[in-house]
Amino acid sequence: MAINVKLSEKLVGEAKRHGKVHHRSTPKQIEYWSQIGQIAEDNPDLPFALIRDILIAQNEETLEENGLK
Repeated sequence: MAINVKLSEKLVGEAKRHGKVHHRSTPKQIEYWSQIGQIAEDNPDLPFALIRDILIAQNEETLEENGLK
């Protein structure tokens, strides 16, 4: 379910810029950053590279479950 939230123009601009580099829409970029933050808060000792690898593995698993890989 999608909902509307108010975000700062600066955050949205940064998400748009980073999203273009990584081929993500602005909302998907913000979701990605949110996932990183959640994992980092739950596992403060994990380095960013490992968090990124976790997200990549989760994405691949989702693609396989949906028959897209």
